[in-house]
Amino acid sequence: MDVHDSRTRSYNMSRIKCRDTAPEIRVRKWLHGMGYRYRLCPTDLPGKPDIVLKKLRTVIFIDGCFWHGHTGCKYFTLPKTRTIWWKNKIERTKQLDGKHRTQLRKAGWKVITIFECELRNDSYMYTFERLTDELH
Repeated sequence: MDVHDSRTRSYNMSRIKCRDTAPEIRVRKWLHGMGYRYRLCPTDLPGKPDIVLKKLRTVIFIDGCFWHGHTGCKYFTLPKTRTIWWKNKIERTKQLDGKHRTQLRKAGWKVITIFECELRNDSYMYTFERLTDELH
């Protein structure tokens, strides 16, 4: 049973951002500080990557742990209401993610995925080290 009526739930869901999220901004600031220049959310690439480093032929997806079903993550739990619907929705998202990443790799792009939990607290430094290694 949902604790909100459908109107309140709809409003809450409409307020969830898909661009310029805190994890995205953290990665963008770090990239810019390291001297990398990039494009944001191009619509001409499969999956609309969050960041495109055209010179390096690299795309970066910054995925939310819940929306992209980050397996084994403490921030990903299925809701207790409409569980089957949410499970199907998240599985479909994961399938589309895989399809888009495959298309990008076949087109010659290097694909990097960062989950939001990797940018929290102390783990973000390890994530930026990994990102540095993958960009070189």
